[in-house]
Amino acid sequence: MQYFIGFIIGLALGTTIWLIVYRLQQKQSEMSFAALSREALRTNSEDFLKLANQTLANQTQIGTGELETKKQLIDQTLLAIKTDLGKVEKLVGESETARVKSASEISTSLKTVSLQTERLQDTTNKLQAALANTKVRGQWGERMAEDVLRFMGFVEGVNYAKQKTQESVATRPDYAFFLPQDLKLNMDVKFPLDNYLKYVNEQNEAAKDGFRVQFLKDARQRIKEVTTRDYINPAEHTLDYVLVFVPSEQVYCFIHENDKDIIEESIKNKVILCSPLTLYAILAVIRQQVDNFKLQSTASQVLALMGTFNKQWTEYKKCHETVGNKIQQALDEHEKLSTTRTKMLERSLKSIEDLRKEKGIAEAPPLEGYSGDEETPATDITPGND
Repeated sequence: MQYFIGFIIGLALGTTIWLIVYRLQQKQSEMSFAALSREALRTNSEDFLKLANQTLANQTQIGTGELETKKQLIDQTLLAIKTDLGKVEKLVGESETARVKSASEISTSLKTVSLQTERLQDTTNKLQAALANTKVRGQWGERMAEDVLRFMGFVEGVNYAKQKTQESVATRPDYAFFLPQDLKLNMDVKFPLDNYLKYVNEQNEAAKDGFRVQFLKDARQRIKEVTTRDYINPAEHTLDYVLVFVPSEQVYCFIHENDKDIIEESIKNKVILCSPLTLYAILAVIRQQVDNFKLQSTASQVLALMGTFNKQWTEYKKCHETVGNKIQQALDEHEKLSTTRTKMLERSLKSIEDLRKEKGIAEAPPLEGYSGDEETPATDITPGND
């Protein structure tokens, strides 16, 4: 038992000693490994630092070149930006100058417009006051119509006739246009505008509508008034239509917009409503038709003259042919005198000359005063003829 306990104690002691030795050896090994590791780490760190320094130097050199290049590029960009900023600043300055000038011009224009508006308002007020007078309104309608006639080149007394008493006689046409074949077309310029002016100036909508309705009634009434014999009278060679002149495009459009049936009704009554523009078109048609009629009449006269000319031309050709024949006959006779007759006479003269020479008869002396340029006429001096 003692041996067993001693063995156990020895074994435990040996194990303890072995563990202590093992731990010491392990610790020494770790210290050696740590020393080796530190040495390797130091060596590797020095190599790494050298390599890093070399790489850093290379990269620094490359970076310095790139940095210089980028610096130059940045300088160029900054210079371009500076130039562009100068241009922008110049444009801004010019724009500001233009804006100030434009603002000044706009201010001046606004003042001018304001002044013109005031003048227009004053003129409008005067026009409204003038149109309130029936006589003045009639004169205004005449003036508008005469402007259109003058623009068309119509001449009073040639293309149209104007009544001189239209202000006092409401049932007499103001103008009569001359047409071919002694026909004429009447036109009236007296148009009711009282209720229209009231409609324009009225602010109350109910009263305004009442004036509108009354004005349209006045227009229809005027259409009926111009269908009398004073305006349409075939016995006086008038057409069966009459023109009613509305002296304002605005009034003319107002009638059409507010009364769709007035045109149909006026045509049924053989009345043609016309504004300054439509009157111009109607007068243009009248002018063209008159010119066409004159051209046709002139063409008929020209054809008649051509017939007379053709007859005289035929007679002329006959006389010319007769004269030509007589001239030809005279030429033929002259040819005979120049050839056959002349040869026969020359032959006789030659025989006489030969006989004179044969008989030895001297030539007769030239007559007193005879120049000798012409041939001496033969004289019969045969002896025994005295």
